[in-house]
Amino acid sequence: MLSTKSFIIKGSLEKEILLDVTFNNNSLKKHVVIFSHGFKGFKDWGPFNIMAKSFANENFFFLKFNFSHNGTSIDDPCNFNDLESFGNNNFSIELDDLNLIINWIIHNDSFTNEIDINKINLLGHSRGGAISILKAAEDSRIKKVISWASPSDFTNRMDDSKISLWKEKGVAYVFNSRTNQNMPMYYQFYEDCIKNSKRIDIKNACLNLKVSHLVVHGTDDPTVSISDAYDFKKWNSNTEIFEIKNANHVFGIMHPYTLDKYPKDFQLTLDKTFEFLKA
Repeated sequence: MLSTKSFIIKGSLEKEILLDVTFNNNSLKKHVVIFSHGFKGFKDWGPFNIMAKSFANENFFFLKFNFSHNGTSIDDPCNFNDLESFGNNNFSIELDDLNLIINWIIHNDSFTNEIDINKINLLGHSRGGAISILKAAEDSRIKKVISWASPSDFTNRMDDSKISLWKEKGVAYVFNSRTNQNMPMYYQFYEDCIKNSKRIDIKNACLNLKVSHLVVHGTDDPTVSISDAYDFKKWNSNTEIFEIKNANHVFGIMHPYTLDKYPKDFQLTLDKTFEFLKA
């Protein structure tokens, strides 16, 4: 019988994290899969709740969560109603949040009969995939890592010509075309990138990655180039690339999600992920 449970835990800077776990309640120890959403994303985006059941049906213990500063709130986890937190988010906060999530699931006595704490796997989409790679490289508790449509560099997208203006104004805005919101990013984001440049260096993380890494990427991704996927392989031979012809950044899924079944590209993504995790 599938079971889904929600929890609230303390995240970075004392902000709360909302998470949920989905699993087959059969008292068999399972591999844990921790899913990190991407930029302007959240744990319940698109078909992610249905996806959680798909993982559970494959006998994985699936955990997904909202980063503490992703711009949603505990009471309204699917809308960006806390733009102040969004503006104060950064890569270090997300890495620290993921660490807190890993600690929580490993030390949670409620799931002793359901999880194998020696089989903790990280999965993420886009920015969440890159965060998962960084975390897997710095944390020996991680068994495998999977990144979907993830960038190979966090800082090469910053426009140097606009950084001085960003510093002067203290804030820059990114437009969310789905919600029609101008979402703030405070200058602290750039300062954190400089201060923690070694920790967020994805190339260096890949060079030092000791676990198997699956990269899934669409050839027609307009957000993150397919060339980023091949950077991962270039930096670490223990990386497997699964290229999906003509797939976009979200593998054909969308929010809100109203389809009866997964689009072909997303089904391919899941099938390859399950195969990799079971190997």
